[in-house]
Amino acid sequence: MTMELKWRMCVLLLALGCAVALAQDDVDVEDADIELEDDINEAVEGEEAAPSTPPVPKVTYQPPIPSGDFYFADSFDEGTLDGWVLSKAKKEGIDEEIAKYDGQWEVEEMQDTKLLGDKGLVLKSRAKHHAISAKLRKTFVFDTKPLIVQYEVNFQTGIDCGGAYVKLLSQTPDLNLDEFVDKTPYTIMFGPDKCGEDYKLHFIFRHKNPKTGEYEEKHAKKPDADLRTYYTDKKTHLYTLVLNPDNSFEILIDQTVINSGNLLTDMSPAVNPAAEIEDPDDQKPEDWDERPKIQDPDAVKPEDWDEDAPAKIADEEAVKPEGWLDDEPEYTSDPDAIKPEDWDEDMDGEWEAPQIPNAKCETAPGCGPWQRPMIDNPNYKGKWKPPMIDNPNYQGVWKPRKIPNPDFFEDLHPFRMTAISAVGLELWSMSSDIFFDNFMVCSERTVAEQWAKDGWGLKKAAEGAAEPGLVTQMMSAAEERPWLWVVYILTVALPVFLLFVFCCSGKKKTSDAQYKKTDEPQPDVTEEEKEEEDKENGEEEDDKEEEEKQGEEKKGDGEESQEEEVAEEEKEEDGDKSDEKDDDILRRSPRSRKPRKD
Repeated sequence: MTMELKWRMCVLLLALGCAVALAQDDVDVEDADIELEDDINEAVEGEEAAPSTPPVPKVTYQPPIPSGDFYFADSFDEGTLDGWVLSKAKKEGIDEEIAKYDGQWEVEEMQDTKLLGDKGLVLKSRAKHHAISAKLRKTFVFDTKPLIVQYEVNFQTGIDCGGAYVKLLSQTPDLNLDEFVDKTPYTIMFGPDKCGEDYKLHFIFRHKNPKTGEYEEKHAKKPDADLRTYYTDKKTHLYTLVLNPDNSFEILIDQTVINSGNLLTDMSPAVNPAAEIEDPDDQKPEDWDERPKIQDPDAVKPEDWDEDAPAKIADEEAVKPEGWLDDEPEYTSDPDAIKPEDWDEDMDGEWEAPQIPNAKCETAPGCGPWQRPMIDNPNYKGKWKPPMIDNPNYQGVWKPRKIPNPDFFEDLHPFRMTAISAVGLELWSMSSDIFFDNFMVCSERTVAEQWAKDGWGLKKAAEGAAEPGLVTQMMSAAEERPWLWVVYILTVALPVFLLFVFCCSGKKKTSDAQYKKTDEPQPDVTEEEKEEEDKENGEEEDDKEEEEKQGEEKKGDGEESQEEEVAEEEKEEDGDKSDEKDDDILRRSPRSRKPRKD
């Protein structure tokens, strides 16, 4: 099989696959039209059957039960909002129509739930303000125990612009959950937020200035991980914040750390201000020279420097091309143009026909007055300027002097924040059906991990069991589009076929020289080679017989005796050398064997 034949077979297989795919597309379209008509008829007759769905592996749901010491836990599996308070306040500084926190909250299962009985808190309204909060079992004080905040979020319908973050409300004497608004003091804000193509995961804490007593928001650095998937895959994700007494923090999604740092070094603006600041009253001296380079005061313009020389001059060596039409304009009035009937010369002015390219100029090198082309002037130097030299009086860039910062303070323990006594969701969203579940506030990792295993872990297992594998997806697609079987077969069979053709089909032939350089026995002669030898021998015998007949006719009876003597001598020689020829056959290549004379 030659290489050309191999490539032809490959191209033939590919063309066959494409033809089958295109033909099947046409069949699918026709079948789709027929099925659409059948569906319409069935709908009219009221006999439309419900589509069958493949069975989904079941994962039994059991409500998680918090273990160990915790400050807040709610799985919403009782189906009520017991313990939660809906805000009745209005947001300040906006229109009265949208100022109310009238967004609707519900406790229900997810729309496409894989765990029957698993309920959560759902933000139902879009383009509305939502506010709901609940008291902790006991106040969390930032002293020697870490803080762990954990909850689940599922953007069931995606998210266009809105947040799903939680606020840990500060313990204050006037805290009223009925009046929970955006300005209600909080200690920590944590969770996802997205608007447009800006994907955020907030961690903000409010730090109290020990000198002024004012609070300032400190934002964690942006994580390096790509957060897009968590907002678009419509799966339930677990968000965890771990804040340690040594000022370190970790932010996890689905129990994987995506951001970490320290409150002293990885927050913006920094917790502690600079020890020194620039003196606002300091002014730059009038004689301060900031110029690193100046013009050489001793430089003199050369006498032959011509500042008036033009940059471009006419090329004196240029010659007007032959056939140039000096008297013909490049554009002429269109002779076929007609003045519009509604043209008013009083209003529109005198009418002029539109200009079109001059037809005579199409065959000529040019039209109109010829001018020499412009070239660069070799004598052009431009305006003379003295060269630049280092400024001997250079004093550097002036900066105001540093003075001690009057507002400086050093807080080496920013972890010691304002105590928290409630958890709340204060959100505005342009998307609805945001699912929240399994809130947990504690100080022990084992408690949070067990809570996640019993809640989010079951969701993950159920979603994984219900999600078909790659092979299942391919089989389902092939059932809907049978022509995909051809694609699958070609995808698998074609590489195997090509591998076989290019690597396995050729046979290595033994070189004739190999047998000439060795005394090893030769392989037996094949049947095909024997047939070729017999055919050659037969042709030689026929030629010999014809020659003998012609010789007999010419020489006559006198020469017959001589031929008989020659024949007898040849027979004797053949008998003596038969043994030598048999030995030579074993050592000689079949391809180099000479025809044996009878």
